[in-house]
Amino acid sequence: MLALGAQLSAASAEDVIRFGAPLPITGALAPEAVKQQQGYDLWAEQANKAGGISVGGKKYKVQIVYTDYQSNTPRAVQATEQMISQDNVNFMFGAFGSGAAKAASTVSEKYKVPTLAATASSSQVYDQGYKYLFGTFTPNDTLTTPLTKIIKTKVPDVKKVAILARNDLFPLAIAQEMEKSAKAEGYEVVYSEKYSIGTLDHSAALSQIKSLAPQWIFVTGYTNDLLLVRKQMVDQQMKAPVVTMIAGPAYQEFIDALGPAAENVSSAAWWHPAEQYDGKDIFGTTANFVKLFKAKYNSEPDYGQASAALCGALFQIAIEKAGSLDRDKVRDELAKLDVVTFFGPVKFGANGQINSLDPPVFQIQGGKPVVLFPQAIKQGDLKIGVN
Repeated sequence: MLALGAQLSAASAEDVIRFGAPLPITGALAPEAVKQQQGYDLWAEQANKAGGISVGGKKYKVQIVYTDYQSNTPRAVQATEQMISQDNVNFMFGAFGSGAAKAASTVSEKYKVPTLAATASSSQVYDQGYKYLFGTFTPNDTLTTPLTKIIKTKVPDVKKVAILARNDLFPLAIAQEMEKSAKAEGYEVVYSEKYSIGTLDHSAALSQIKSLAPQWIFVTGYTNDLLLVRKQMVDQQMKAPVVTMIAGPAYQEFIDALGPAAENVSSAAWWHPAEQYDGKDIFGTTANFVKLFKAKYNSEPDYGQASAALCGALFQIAIEKAGSLDRDKVRDELAKLDVVTFFGPVKFGANGQINSLDPPVFQIQGGKPVVLFPQAIKQGDLKIGVN
């Protein structure tokens, strides 16, 4: 168990608000955990630099309690139970990804602890009728629908789509949404299969896809999965006019690891540093958040880091509006939030999932993600190369 009091002074226990953050610090999902922790830590640092969170005229410092659930969903559930019942956290950040977030939310709901999930987009996370779970990612179809419309407009010769998905809640869910979006636009889905968690050799699936000659190859998974798939596509000399991967290309690490093989890979995410919002949260403008992140980590933030920081900022707004650490009062303030943040406008639907954003679609061009949609932050047009 790691306890982090970001810039925490020797405040007494009653002057501290404790946030539980179960993360896959080791195991296959470790790269994603690093990003979550960076976002949480940046928010905690900024909140504490400003004197803490104001609760009824008194300032409370932020303390984040981390635990490593080793990329194992049952351990994420156990960690959440321990944080609430033994470590006395006031509020919870959700476990990483849709699958672990859904599983762990059963615990926080049981104890009536408000929980903000930074990386859970699948509608199956929010169909449980829970009152205390909120998520900062819009539903998966908000990524796949714009993607299919862009490809339909820009590359009308694309007719056949192949879909390969990690057998995990979020990747499978977004693959299912992609299949729906593709069929709605008249594409023929010639292949739609899943690969097991931990798969290292994708050659059989890729050979089958290659034999079907799709013009669009769509792959879902997490960073390490997608790096493997893309490298093995290159090894097999697989080429298609359109290659889309979700969610790895949003990360600079993906681009750095692949080099030229990342070029023209398209994707979609829930946030991009090109956005320009004037927020009412502790970060203020999008540009200020990006500046603070760069100063602390010497790199550009991506959607995972931004969403984690947003979760902290939203808790801060809700607690200050409630004027109390009473969990039910804070929960009620979260439920009725309607606020512009550095991340964009935030309003939660009745199921607790955010419904107020248009996630960006982008493509790797010249070693950088270039936004194609929405129009307000568009940086360039889709480039077609035989990937």
